[in-house]
Amino acid sequence: MKKLIFLALQLAMIQTSIAQSILNGKLVDSSEKSPIEFASVALYSQADSSLVTGVVSAADGTFTLSKIKTGQYYLNIQFMGFQGKYLSDIAVDKKENIHLGTIELIPNDKMLQELVVSGQKVTTMHKVDRQVYEADQFKNSQGGTATDVLRNMPSVSLNAEGDISVRGSTGFVVLLNGQPIQSDPKMLLSQLPANAIQNVEVITAPSAKYDSEGKAGIINIVTTQNATDGLFAQVNAKAGLPSIEPYDNKEATQRYGADFTLNYRKDKWDLAVGGSYLRNDMSGRREGDVWTEIGDKRTEFPSDGERSFDETNYSGRVALGFHPNERNDFNLSFYGGKRSNDRRADIYYDNKTYRLSDGTQTGAFDYYNENLRIRTGDFALGSFDYNHSFANSSKISVSALYEYTLLGGPTTNRNLDTHWPENQTIYNDEYNTNDNPLYGTRFNLDYTLAPSLLGQWTLGYQFRYLDHQGDFLYEAYDFDSNTWNIVPEYSSNLNLKRNIHTAYVDLDGERDQWSYGIGLRTELMNRELDYVGRGIGDQRQVLDYDYFRLFPSANLQYALSEDFKIKAAYSKRVERTTTFKMNPFKEKEHSETLEQGDANLLPEFIDLVELGAIKDFDDHSFYATAYFRNTENVINRVNTVDSDTVLNRIYTNVGSGKALGLEIGTDLNLTQWWKLYAGANVYHYQIDGTFNNTKINPKAWQYSANINTTFALSPTMDLQWSLNYLSERITAQGKDSRYYSPNLTLSKRFLEDRLTTTLQWLNMDMGLLETNEQRITTTGDYIDPTDGVRKAFYTTTNYVYEVDMIMVNVSYKFNKLKNKAKFAESEFGNKEF
Repeated sequence: MKKLIFLALQLAMIQTSIAQSILNGKLVDSSEKSPIEFASVALYSQADSSLVTGVVSAADGTFTLSKIKTGQYYLNIQFMGFQGKYLSDIAVDKKENIHLGTIELIPNDKMLQELVVSGQKVTTMHKVDRQVYEADQFKNSQGGTATDVLRNMPSVSLNAEGDISVRGSTGFVVLLNGQPIQSDPKMLLSQLPANAIQNVEVITAPSAKYDSEGKAGIINIVTTQNATDGLFAQVNAKAGLPSIEPYDNKEATQRYGADFTLNYRKDKWDLAVGGSYLRNDMSGRREGDVWTEIGDKRTEFPSDGERSFDETNYSGRVALGFHPNERNDFNLSFYGGKRSNDRRADIYYDNKTYRLSDGTQTGAFDYYNENLRIRTGDFALGSFDYNHSFANSSKISVSALYEYTLLGGPTTNRNLDTHWPENQTIYNDEYNTNDNPLYGTRFNLDYTLAPSLLGQWTLGYQFRYLDHQGDFLYEAYDFDSNTWNIVPEYSSNLNLKRNIHTAYVDLDGERDQWSYGIGLRTELMNRELDYVGRGIGDQRQVLDYDYFRLFPSANLQYALSEDFKIKAAYSKRVERTTTFKMNPFKEKEHSETLEQGDANLLPEFIDLVELGAIKDFDDHSFYATAYFRNTENVINRVNTVDSDTVLNRIYTNVGSGKALGLEIGTDLNLTQWWKLYAGANVYHYQIDGTFNNTKINPKAWQYSANINTTFALSPTMDLQWSLNYLSERITAQGKDSRYYSPNLTLSKRFLEDRLTTTLQWLNMDMGLLETNEQRITTTGDYIDPTDGVRKAFYTTTNYVYEVDMIMVNVSYKFNKLKNKAKFAESEFGNKEF
């Protein structure tokens, strides 16, 4: 009898579970029809008005309430700036998916006016798997690019060369509006105007539905959106005052640019056209001290001279959207552009040689090296996206991208008499050029199932194909015959082909105070490297490398209260290398440096674990995240002695790396007119490996900090000061010095915020600091396995770049609508630029 009662109870419980239903819908602004994110949606029992469950609306305005039992309910929807919404008499009598359709919220004009007078916009917003930062809160980035926005993120740092790292790692992936962009962040982000960015999402432990590439995670750039019919037009212009300090550079810097966006939306159609031009030069110098030892010979060659950059970018874009109804969305986009980056390194060398056994000087020679490296890139790409929503709230999306890129650019390298140009004695004249056509294809298919009791299931497939061809030619001038001759050891042909098949499954859900996500991504990659040198007898070689790997992920968050949450996450990642780092042939950068890749370079594989807490109090917030990152096959740039006055930089796998760190951040509204945003990242990093039969085991504590404080001088005028600081960091063979940059920005708005002007003082120094400087030092001592001779080196170079730069930016919007233009971006070519 007891067994029958127990069985009956089990059946009753199962039946109750089966009878549970799902309720979903979408929230939009009634005036603009734009999605409303972070609105509170609460479900109450109509019998006793008790709270049953509740959620917050997603970025696209959708919400889902699950595990609803049979009964009568009413819905209460609230969001600041809008009138509350009640939906009563919601009957649930069986297991079903109840779709409430699109629910419009009416703006509360009176509240909005009060918010404009006294409210302050939130800088940081925390979600289960990411932090979201509002781009327009960082005044020092206005008129600039996405790079200028990113430098304010607490876990993001930039060095003197403009290289971006997240939590001390340079390997991360950029998404544009959630779409995969496999590109070099330094080059891609320098193309995107800051004025077009709505917010930046930093996803340090991505779920399986995101691309597995990027050892530091993902940065998602979300552009502004326009949801109403009509014409949107925005024009931005910037100009820089002449350099205060010329640094004795050959040419004066030029800094100016403009960009525009036109977006016209009418009923089902959306057309956007954009163009941009940016000239952004940087003056600077480099001060170097280098010595090498080969056997009993020591050579010292200190140097000093120019190190400057002339950079030009211009592009044109067009995007066409067709939205026939609420369930279907088509987007077609084209992009073409040109850019060049000229790096000038005109250096004086003072060479001296000694005998190590007795210290006797055996020789001396000084000369002037004139070096100009021009890097160019022409891009043309097109993309197509289609999204469809089914009646049961499931969704399917298809996207495809094709890209053609032509990379190249010559490098001139001449050794001259130190009295140049008065005494026109040329010792060596060399010329290096290359053509690198690149063809890339990407295809995505994603399917999101209707919400279930467990949560939201998403399935997907991705295919990516890369074909990168390189023709590297290095020539030296023969003064006797007056001809240019090929230098075989620096000339080659290289072709890299890589295809990747990926499938994934991901589940996201909520239960009581718990939010969770779990997923698995499988990846099959095949890589073929085909190369041959230009020397007599050089044989063509073809190297294949492939793998099949699993990339699991998990996110878990528990709400101890409405304003205090704790979370944990795990993510497995991969960092694939560029073609440049796999070229096994030496490339001459300038007089003292060769660069070389590794044809057998392995990808880096990363395991990341996080544990964090988020606390909100009044209109302030604080978060802290502890993390551990383990990296297999760490790729580092290491040096060897090529000859007495030349070092060879080699990209190779040096072992494993471990980082244990803590990231903290706070967003404080100290008064109605004073706001402080600050973040810091402290971590211990260690590399464990070998190179040239020499043990590599550097380790150190390292940190970075970003501080941003804003003073509201009036309702339309702001003064903002920021500081970006990066501590000393270890490398496989040395260290990079600390780097910092303080900035001050005055912003004034006119004509009901249509016209915005900013005055920027960048890299503040005034001759009192060491702003925008960074010293890179490496050292090595080993027995060369090729000849058995002891070789040693020491090199330290201080890069001193321009300070006290004054910029003026003007932005004008012809109406107050937001821009919806979501242009395609280069996925493959930017990474190789």
